[in-house]
Amino acid sequence: MNRIIPLVLAVALFMEQMDSNVISTSLAAIARDIGTSPIALKLALTSYLVSLAVFIPVSGWMADRYGARNVFRAAIAVFVIGSVTCAASNSLMSFVVARFLQGAGGAMMTPVGRLVLLRSTPRNQLVNAMAWLAIPSMVGPLVGPPVGGFITTYFSWHWIFLINVPIGLAGIWFATRYLPVLDVPMPRKLDVTGFILSGLAMSGVVFGLSVVSLPALPPAVGIITLGIGVLSTILYIQHAKRVENPLLDLSLFKNDVFRISVAGGSLFRLGIGAIPFLLPLMLQLGFGLDPFQSGMITFVSAIGALLMKFGASRIFARFGFRRLLMFGSLASACFIILNGFFTPQTPMMFILAALLFGGFLRSMFFTGVNALGFAEIPDDKTSQATPISAVAQQVSIAMGVALAGVILELSTIIRGSALQIEDFHIAFFVVGGISALAFFSFVKLKPEAGQELYEKKTRAETAENPLNTGCREN
Repeated sequence: MNRIIPLVLAVALFMEQMDSNVISTSLAAIARDIGTSPIALKLALTSYLVSLAVFIPVSGWMADRYGARNVFRAAIAVFVIGSVTCAASNSLMSFVVARFLQGAGGAMMTPVGRLVLLRSTPRNQLVNAMAWLAIPSMVGPLVGPPVGGFITTYFSWHWIFLINVPIGLAGIWFATRYLPVLDVPMPRKLDVTGFILSGLAMSGVVFGLSVVSLPALPPAVGIITLGIGVLSTILYIQHAKRVENPLLDLSLFKNDVFRISVAGGSLFRLGIGAIPFLLPLMLQLGFGLDPFQSGMITFVSAIGALLMKFGASRIFARFGFRRLLMFGSLASACFIILNGFFTPQTPMMFILAALLFGGFLRSMFFTGVNALGFAEIPDDKTSQATPISAVAQQVSIAMGVALAGVILELSTIIRGSALQIEDFHIAFFVVGGISALAFFSFVKLKPEAGQELYEKKTRAETAENPLNTGCREN
């Protein structure tokens, strides 16, 4: 497999992951400098998510119309410009607008990068390529919190955005130098109505859930916005059935493998999306640790995730997608629930080991489910499938954070006291149980599902050389 292509694409993912993890450690400093509160500043984080929700659906059309490589490079440039404007912001409103611009670039980078990978990689090498694509992006969660804290403490928060400039410029150069021009633009009329409805649907759901779970605005605003999002979703579904070339082709869900991978993966992400919200808070509020100490604990799961990527293709080739996704969903859910038993008296080595193995299992699951979703999608439909998959991921993660926030709030109301460690335990039990329900989605897969992702090459070699009956892909 040509590892250069996924590694070049991973530059964008690294930059995006690094940015999101760095900024989380610097919110208080940014808020003080621009004259606002950390709670109000969460609107800037929400504006980024809303921008993703608005522009991800149109990313496939943009790639078909202007070429995936061109759009990928332009997306990096927009993200870099957004980063510079973030560094130059001196008020809450300017920072919110700058984060929205950043999100427009991020909305194109990930799905279009994945589209380039799909169009340049044989299906039998896709699992391995997906793993290599994810490896550099996982460095962001590893180094983001300590780097962000160091830069903010000893320099200035402005530099956490300005470091994206050299990374982005390097990404554009590498993309120009190494990414192939495989796709000829296939002009098709933009589904303007679909773009408006999908934008209202996804941004309404994401913004509504974010406001409900992190109430920087009155909860009524989040509920109304969420209602608009749900209504727009219903209207878009009806619209997509009537038009010939909808922006997001929902007929792809007729494919069992694609439908199960998106549905099962989304259900699983409800629990996973809550972990970055619940675990640091529990360690800081329940265990009495400071942000640096909790960060040095939580980053262990990223190490487990990183280690998994090096053997992913061999594991799925050996055991098959159905069995591993069934096992991975249940085992990972058990490790989420295990977080609910942690107390300040729990041995630290046990906590670290649990987080390490939990990250390992989650990484295995996501590598498999992300590749499986495209196993049976024709090449001319990949530009439709990638934004659908990306939208499902964003919405499910936002729902996971919102669910965790609601559970904590209800638990404190029922007990009639301030937030305590028991409230976090309840939240972990609930979100872990929901993630476990993904098991029932993958039970419906056929035993041979995804075989083309690791057997096509072997079959082709066997056909060319009848004597080579025992060959297998390494």
